[in-house]
Amino acid sequence: MEHPRGLTATYDESRRRFLETASLAGASIESHPHPLTGRDGEMLAIDVATIGPAESPSALVIVSGTHGVEGFTGSALQHHWLEHHTGERPADVRVVLLHAFNPYGFAWVRRVNEDNVDLNRNFVDWEQPPPANEDYGGLAHLLVPDTWDDDTQRTTTLALLAYAEEHGFERLQAVVSGGQYSHPTGVFYGGTGPVWSHRWLDEHLRDLVGVATRVGIVDLHTGLGPWGHGELISHVGRDDPGYQRGTAWWGEVRSMVDGESVSADLSGDWLAAADEVLADVEVTSAALEYGTVDTVSVLQSLRADAVLHASGDPLAEGADAVRAQVRAAFADDDPAWFDAVAARFDDVIDAALRELAKVPSHRDTP
Repeated sequence: MEHPRGLTATYDESRRRFLETASLAGASIESHPHPLTGRDGEMLAIDVATIGPAESPSALVIVSGTHGVEGFTGSALQHHWLEHHTGERPADVRVVLLHAFNPYGFAWVRRVNEDNVDLNRNFVDWEQPPPANEDYGGLAHLLVPDTWDDDTQRTTTLALLAYAEEHGFERLQAVVSGGQYSHPTGVFYGGTGPVWSHRWLDEHLRDLVGVATRVGIVDLHTGLGPWGHGELISHVGRDDPGYQRGTAWWGEVRSMVDGESVSADLSGDWLAAADEVLADVEVTSAALEYGTVDTVSVLQSLRADAVLHASGDPLAEGADAVRAQVRAAFADDDPAWFDAVAARFDDVIDAALRELAKVPSHRDTP
């Protein structure tokens, strides 16, 4: 059965399409249930589809839904690859498709998880105090006010724009989105310890890549950059071997550490944690970030979502409108947008597979 191309309307539809397409492609499938359910009581899970032998010397991991709602695009791209490109996989490269790393956020159309935690701010060293973001406190009441009526939206937004005018937009972006650990109902909150998806990755990442000694990871994201453009973002600096391998694989890669990227430098990025979990493996990783709407519209959607959930009732009056606003900020249903996104995805994945195929198989190793 061939499914429609592009984005689906719900998490459950995305999940069913992914599982059916993976099965038809001959993938090995494992499902890891989440303890909570979706808005309609549907099961939530991290689903993993693997194609290629367990003894492969190299592996490519393609991840969707780290930021929940961004999974609409990530899932569609995973489906696209399963339906059209599995035959292009080099024989000695294992491909692992991790679907809905944050299934709760995906199902509830949120960027964050069940704890209001941004997964890419949660992978810090929890044996140490979390990174400080002292300036966030001065903006917290503006970012997530007690109410969300038109007047409050206007006055708080103007105040945030005034901060950007005084300190620079880059500074506002760094304070707001770099990660904060002091305001549990705020935006870009990192939590108080490892959350469910974090613990799951710690337990399973090593098994996902098998015996591979070289691993590529592509983490799919939306919401930053020009419309339809896919920017490859590295979590390490230009002098790091991982960054240099990335540029050898893909050409232009932008470092968020060195201030080159559309993303602020983050605390608690999971790709950095993957380097530690796979410390004896050569890991080449990047986030593939696709632009949707303008940055202010994206932030407004996240603020509306945070106010809604801070009220304690995610099904309150107006909740559907907020979810529609969030989805529109991170998932574009325009076929032309998806065509551009898929073409860029194909180029990135093809390049990664070519590089990983250069690793000799075990039978060729003396």
